[in-house]
Amino acid sequence: MYCGLVVKGGTIDKNKWDDKAPRRPYEEIVRENSEFEQYYKSQQICPDEEWGCFMAAIKENLPTAFRITGSKSEARALLGIVKGKFFKDCLLNHLQQDDDSQKKDEMEGQQKPICLPWYPDGLAWQLQLTRKDIRRSEAYFRLHNFLISETECGNISRQEAVSMIPPLLLDVKPHHKILDMCAAPGSKTAQLIELLHAEDGRLPTGFLIANDIDNNRCYMLVHQAKRLNSPCIVITNHDSAVMPNFTVTGTDGSPVMLKFDRVLCDVPCSGDGTLRKNPDIWLKWNTANGNNLHGIQFRILRRGVEMLSVGGRLVYSTCSFNPLENEAVIHRFLVKTEGAVQLVDVSSQLPGLKYRKGLAHWIPTSRDMVGYATYNDVPEKWHTQIRPQMFPPAPEDVGKFNLERCIRILPHQQDTGGFFVAVIEKLRPLPWEAAAKTLPAEGEKVGRDDSGMDAVGSSSEDKVPWGLQRKRRRIHGYREDPFVFFTEGEPLWPSIRDFYDINSLLSPTCLLTRCKEGKKKNIYFTSPAVHDIVVNNHQTIKLINTGVKSFVRCDNKSMQCAFRLAQEGLHSIFPYIGPKRKISVSKADLIKLLTNDDPKFPPEASSLDPSTQQQLKDIAQGSCVFVYQVEDSSCSDGGILPLSLVMVGWRGAKSMRAYVSVSDCVHYLRLCGADVSKYEKNKFIKNPSVPDEKNSDKTTMDNETDVKDEKREEEEEENAVQEKVSGHDAPT
Repeated sequence: MYCGLVVKGGTIDKNKWDDKAPRRPYEEIVRENSEFEQYYKSQQICPDEEWGCFMAAIKENLPTAFRITGSKSEARALLGIVKGKFFKDCLLNHLQQDDDSQKKDEMEGQQKPICLPWYPDGLAWQLQLTRKDIRRSEAYFRLHNFLISETECGNISRQEAVSMIPPLLLDVKPHHKILDMCAAPGSKTAQLIELLHAEDGRLPTGFLIANDIDNNRCYMLVHQAKRLNSPCIVITNHDSAVMPNFTVTGTDGSPVMLKFDRVLCDVPCSGDGTLRKNPDIWLKWNTANGNNLHGIQFRILRRGVEMLSVGGRLVYSTCSFNPLENEAVIHRFLVKTEGAVQLVDVSSQLPGLKYRKGLAHWIPTSRDMVGYATYNDVPEKWHTQIRPQMFPPAPEDVGKFNLERCIRILPHQQDTGGFFVAVIEKLRPLPWEAAAKTLPAEGEKVGRDDSGMDAVGSSSEDKVPWGLQRKRRRIHGYREDPFVFFTEGEPLWPSIRDFYDINSLLSPTCLLTRCKEGKKKNIYFTSPAVHDIVVNNHQTIKLINTGVKSFVRCDNKSMQCAFRLAQEGLHSIFPYIGPKRKISVSKADLIKLLTNDDPKFPPEASSLDPSTQQQLKDIAQGSCVFVYQVEDSSCSDGGILPLSLVMVGWRGAKSMRAYVSVSDCVHYLRLCGADVSKYEKNKFIKNPSVPDEKNSDKTTMDNETDVKDEKREEEEEENAVQEKVSGHDAPT
């Protein structure tokens, strides 16, 4: 027993143990917790000589980070714009506000954006500014507008730096079958989609299944996925600890069990690695948080490896410092699997990343801050919180598990949040998989019991050891509209196919609608692999969303087809569209079409370039595609990449117009080097035509809106720790 961990008196903040207590403004929270310091000092997560730096860093606000997404050519072009315009201009504007030259030099070093050295191609950046700094300072209003608009159209993802690491370590390829077990709010899911689409112009043969237990948070996933417009993602709503198996069609046409090449287990955790952006955790932190989550974390990891193919890779991650949620879970699983899996050494995979190796020893500690060396020392009243499987390996067995291959990221190392990552490779079937006589192997037909679970998930509860017993949880939520795929004989297909000159490589069976009866309003496109998953699993798996909108009903008498193209799905179906509906436009034409903001008076066809007018003679009225080949597509590193911009347009009787959203419009204008100042919103400049009193009211409203927007962004994209925890039945 480690009595040195016992708290020596003192009072407890009333709000500390009450999760239902009202949240305090972050400015009022005292970022201190004596038990936090005692506990992690005893666990030795940080060298003594670095402890002061660690504590100082964790009490500071978290810097803003983002990454540039999209095709390689567009990403490089956008990177050049970011580095050349926004970073330099914003820094210059900020420095101009101060006349002190010495202070300017200090500020320049502090405010200079940092390219994350370990992120490929220099596409991830960290600003030495918080979100509030960017939102509340006039010097950064252009940067703020840029981040908002480019995020809306999916070309930038604002994401905490350490959160970008797990998808990179998965080593995703376009042919991989990927499972994201606890996907919401979706920043890592979006990154996995980008990696899946790494080969420009080619539809991946792989796919991503993004799952979350919380029905409401699944729609947050839908929002994230829609920004990236991928036909290769399926969103599901299940408890990942007892995730049912998926069935797919084998090469011989019979149903087989799906095994994944890559699995991401970003499990629910206590979240104390996010203290820099969630200061209210200081008020609620205690040792029981991590202890109570150990069981569910182990069950999710266990189920993830069961669904992994032999030779596949799984990444287990948390945003917690606690070894009971990290190394203890990994060690317990390695013991259980008897050599069927191993930890992978990824030390060379992300050069430039600073981290500490995983711990080989830790001290399970009860809620009253008493640590125990063995389970025999644990009083009976704590047996539900501290279990035998939580203890570290014996000193003579440490070398068997290679726990030093785990990655621990501490805030003071590279000015980030805290994070833990372990990469696991499956060497052979797990012991209970090999022993299960009813378990269908690859190529064997799948059998299910009445509950829909396979042989692995249907073992009797009395034979399951502590921590694996799981009460079946009923999934609640909205009743989803059906997924109705086209057949080869779909009546709508011939008119769409002929009007858009679609080649035979696009099968109509990859198109779906969400209604069985009545007029079909929207038509969605999926990859063949996703089509197979939906068809084989829609009765046993709760599917939330799939497909990218590609055609929208447009009952226009002048158009020979009842459906127009949708910008969201254009990049997916563009390779299948023939030349009959494609129009090559010049840079001047494209800017003219994009800058027209009066739908009643679109640009006349006669005002366009003669070469464009010549093409229009052979194109009937209706939806079409504008194609612009950028003349100068040099990227930031001096290389040349072919950059082609495609967007939905409309060919009228005498006019032309672009059918794109405002955010897409601004994005394309930026890539063309056009002026986008009319889209810039500077809320700090008062409207001179409005009296001061009204202006004052408007400014107040803007500030209130900023606070609401900031809170919404943090809750939706990043501040999801507590929601993730509450979505599972953690033991108490």
